[in-house]
Amino acid sequence: MTRVIHTGDTHIGYQQYHSPERRQDFLDAFERVVGDALDGDVDAVVHAGDLYHDRRPELPDLLGTLAALRRLDDAGIPFLAIVGNHESTRGGQWLDLFERLRLATRLGRDPHVVGDVAFYGLDHVPRSRRDELDYRFEPADAGRAVLVAHGLFTPFAHADWETETVLDESNVDFDAVLLGDNHVPDTADLGGTWVTYCGSTERASASERDPRGYNLVEFTPDAVDIRRRTLETRPFAFVEVDLAGDEGIERVRQRVREFDVEDAVVIVELRGEGDAVTPAAVESFAVEEGALVARVNDKRDIDDDAELAADVTFADPDDAVRERVREMGLSSAALDVDETVRASTVADSNVRDEVRERVESLLSEDPDAFVAAESEGEGESGDSADTAVAEDVEAAEDAAETEPEPETTTDTDSELADADATTDTDSETTAEPDSEAAAEPAANRDSSLGDFA
Repeated sequence: MTRVIHTGDTHIGYQQYHSPERRQDFLDAFERVVGDALDGDVDAVVHAGDLYHDRRPELPDLLGTLAALRRLDDAGIPFLAIVGNHESTRGGQWLDLFERLRLATRLGRDPHVVGDVAFYGLDHVPRSRRDELDYRFEPADAGRAVLVAHGLFTPFAHADWETETVLDESNVDFDAVLLGDNHVPDTADLGGTWVTYCGSTERASASERDPRGYNLVEFTPDAVDIRRRTLETRPFAFVEVDLAGDEGIERVRQRVREFDVEDAVVIVELRGEGDAVTPAAVESFAVEEGALVARVNDKRDIDDDAELAADVTFADPDDAVRERVREMGLSSAALDVDETVRASTVADSNVRDEVRERVESLLSEDPDAFVAAESEGEGESGDSADTAVAEDVEAAEDAAETEPEPETTTDTDSELADADATTDTDSETTAEPDSEAAAEPAANRDSSLGDFA
């Protein structure tokens, strides 16, 4: 029997809600996975991509990762991984550095055998390049074969990559496909091949309400057993308030007091016909009650004018900005420039130099990066895409000087946190499925998986 932890979408380095504590939470969650591996007698930890939230992680995030990987290495537990869309860029990856340090193995076409199982890897690939893919792998003399991949695959919701195509065109008969990218855990059986998402290890969006965790996968000669394991993460308090008549801020405060908000992230959702409520007043009150951070999602119509009648959320303005930028159909170079301008790690005084350096680097290393991507919006033309490098740089520099802090954002049904402006991504990464979980493996799965509909 071969027993592995299947994890992914750890997004180390994500400073959610501009909170340093939340940034540490993402590293802590990864460390808990490693701790479970050390205590759980597993043969490997398999990471399905998006180890980091950004392709340029900061030193504390790197040092924390290295410390965790060394713990695995000291215990003789291999760390097998692929590259996700948040890390994607042409050239070297941090994963390659970890491999050079003999702390990780980057999976690919050649098998890496653990026990009696051969593991293969398929990094995230943008939709525009998938027609060129050759799903051929080097065969291995092993009892089981497993593909680790990152993307939104069928038969799960919001899919744009056909798992059936991968399986049909591959020369290796895979017993399981371990996936990353969708933050919602789910499992399905495709003609005898188990396909499963492990979900994220921390809540990267306010819409990720269910417990976070990973999969524990056992391979025997007779079966593939997939069980869900949950992680202890920072609590989120989801406070729903239906304001009636002349009810307002006092009713909201009353509802907040009904929850244990100590050190929690508090998400307040307002509905109904009550009085206007200032988000700042709610957020400051929740913090006074002990919350780490609070955000308000006002679902009420804010104006009779159809053009202004929209669902407005204060849950995470940065996430919605990333979503809107992604829908513009910009080239990967423009997305890179946009990310540089808005990155909290780049000082305002250094933005111009940083943008110039990034553009020069892309021109020399990846000229294709300046080709506009296909627009995500239905019925949109490519007119919204950038047409020249000079326009990208000029707009970015103007934004660096004049961009105000976002105050309100439009709420969408899809999760926003992972639609980050990264070089090689053109798909959402934290989509909540809109249907019940698919059929479970024959063996038991933990009840903690729950209903992620």
